This record gives sequence, structure tokens and C-alpha cells, in this order.
Amino acid sequence: MAKQESDIAISNKSKENVTRFAWKYKLPIPKTYIYYNRENAHKFLSTCKYPKIIKLSYGPSNYGGYFVHKVDSAKEAKDLFAQKKYHPMYFQDFIPMQADIRVMLIGHKPVCAFWRRAPKGEWLTNTSQGGSMDYINIPKNVLDLAVKVSKDARAEYWACDIAYAKDGKIRVLECATAFAAFPYIRDWIGQYIMWNLSEGSFIKPHMPMFNWEELGKISPDLLRTMRHITFGKRSSSYDDAYFGSKKKMYGNGERYLHELDDEYQVYKVKRSFCEEWSSQTYNYQDKFALKDVKSMKVLKPLNKDVPAPDESEESLKTSKISKKEFKKILTSVDGIGEKKYAAIIEEVGDEDEVIGVLEQYPSLLLSIKGISKKILKKIVQKWKNYEGMKKR
Repeated sequence: MAKQESDIAISNKSKENVTRFAWKYKLPIPKTYIYYNRENAHKFLSTCKYPKIIKLSYGPSNYGGYFVHKVDSAKEAKDLFAQKKYHPMYFQDFIPMQADIRVMLIGHKPVCAFWRRAPKGEWLTNTSQGGSMDYINIPKNVLDLAVKVSKDARAEYWACDIAYAKDGKIRVLECATAFAAFPYIRDWIGQYIMWNLSEGSFIKPHMPMFNWEELGKISPDLLRTMRHITFGKRSSSYDDAYFGSKKKMYGNGERYLHELDDEYQVYKVKRSFCEEWSSQTYNYQDKFALKDVKSMKVLKPLNKDVPAPDESEESLKTSKISKKEFKKILTSVDGIGEKKYAAIIEEVGDEDEVIGVLEQYPSLLLSIKGISKKILKKIVQKWKNYEGMKKR
């Protein structure tokens, strides 16, 4: 079993991966269409309703909204794809928005959130395109959705762009671990990671709810120069007098800000040693590459076993060792019986996680009672023997 990338990195790779991540966890997103067969795409574009939003799925980041386009007819859509050569053909239903909201999270806790509003008569909310931003009164359902998305990704830190539509619904537009942030946010991420990995050697950063409303009053030019921002935590001292006594209308009533810190906690994100769904299985961009950009013809899959991409929301399953077979391998090691095997699974999480540990960081198993260096060496060797047999 080859070493695989972290599941949270999936969404950084492409818009398509964000969509498939959302389909997997049943997250609300605009209706999305992904075509690698250009003939089929043209047939759909000739009959569908407009407007549509066309996006570059793979490649440069979308900073500034320069790779997002609104089209109002089949001709516009086909002309744009012919000009831009975007592959795959990735597009979505247009959602009229009041605004969109960027939420940044650390340990699944919102630490910064702001509205982005399009200029009058426009639809792009990017500030580089003339959009405005403000930090006041981010709705509870938006923060709750961002927390859910972060937990689904099991992300240590995360950013989520959420559309606040004119129909009153909220939908995820983008999400990733790669995002621009003020230096103090990056400081908090570093502090969080050190706390999360140090087993108590470093202090968990305190990032009070709605701190962004106060910090947002500072000029962005000045805020970009500020580092090491800290807040006092709720106590009987004067350190947190502001956040300890201030109330805010939130949800169904008025709440103390320090109460919301209990509701939106900073969680330890357990390190994952396996990927729930293989990046390579979903890496359609490389497996269904264009033979010739000018002709726009698509090659057949490079691997016959690769599932063909389509517009369905069904999850694609990858083959892997069964739990029964994995248990048989480990319990065949001298010193590993039923109880010790159960202790390994309980400590690490599940069979896939144990496999990931064996391939990346086997010494972690030494923290389990009864696992000595001698036994660990036997476990690793047994797994290597299995992997070697599988490759023959």
C-alpha cells in the first residue's frame, strides 16, 4: 500500500476535488457539472438553463476571481471553453448572492470571519474587483456550517467561503487549507500545531469568539504588520474584562461572548495516517488528459481500472485489505493476541489508520502497553512480507 497524501489536502488541488469532497459529505453547494467528454458537455450546454458560472478547476489559484466567468447563453459558454481551453469543463448554476462570507478556523473553531460584498451591479465579491468587506454580525448558521466542513475534513486549520444567497440559503463555494491570512492568524496556526503535537509542552492559544469584530476596526494596512496578538482567557482577573462581560445577540437570544467560547471550542485534531479516499483514484486531471489542447480531444484513461469521471454524486470505492485479513496478519506475530490487537485498534483508530502508522511512523505503536521494540520489529517485518507478496 503506497504512502498517500493527507485527506485534508484534497480540496487544495482543484475545484473538482472540492465538489467531490462536498458530494461525499452531503454539503450544500451550487449544482455542479463536471465533463471530461467535451461532446457530451456541448450537448448539455445547448439545452441547459442560464446563467452558468464557469471555473478553471486545476491550475493557478483563483486569486482575484480572474478564473471565474459568468455566461448567459450556450454560445458564450462554448466560446469561452474554446478560448480558455479549460479541462475538465467545470461549471455551476449561478446563485444570486447577497454576499459571501470567508470563515477561517483553527482546531474547528472560527477565529476570523468577514462578509465580502460585490459592488452595485456586479456579481464578483473579490476585493480586488471592487468588492467591500466587513466583520459585523456573521450569522450563526454560517459559522456552524464552516465548523461542520472543517470537522468533515479533519483539518487542523481551514478556510471556507460560504455564499449567502438571496433565496436565504447558504452554500459552500470553496474550502481549503491553503488560504491567505493576516500574520497574527498564521501565528495562531503555528501555536495551535505546537500545542496539538507537544502533549502539553506548549500552551493552547486562546482565540475568543468574535475577536474579528474588534480587530476588524483596525486598518488592514496596520493589521498586516501586527504579530503575536494574544487575549486573556475568562477568569476572575481583569485580563478578559472586555470579552468576559460583553454580550451579543446570537442565534435565538443574547449571549456572553465567553459562553460562545465554550460552545465553539478548539479541538485537538488527531493526526491521520491514511486517506479515506485515494487522491490518485480521484486525480482525473492526469488520467483523462487532453491529447491536444487545440483539438480538444480526450485520451482514454491511462489505467483501465480507473473509474470514469461523471456528474453523479456516488462515492467511488477503492479496493483494500479486509479487516479480517489484516487481523490475521497482525495476530500471527508472536506476542500479539486478541487483546493486544484490540488495544492497537482502540489506540490508533481503525485498521486503515494502523496501516498508515506502519508505513509512516511505526514507532508510535510503542506508546501502547505491551508493545516492545522487539514486538514492533516483528509487526513491521510481517507487514513488509505481506506487501512484498502482494506485489508479485
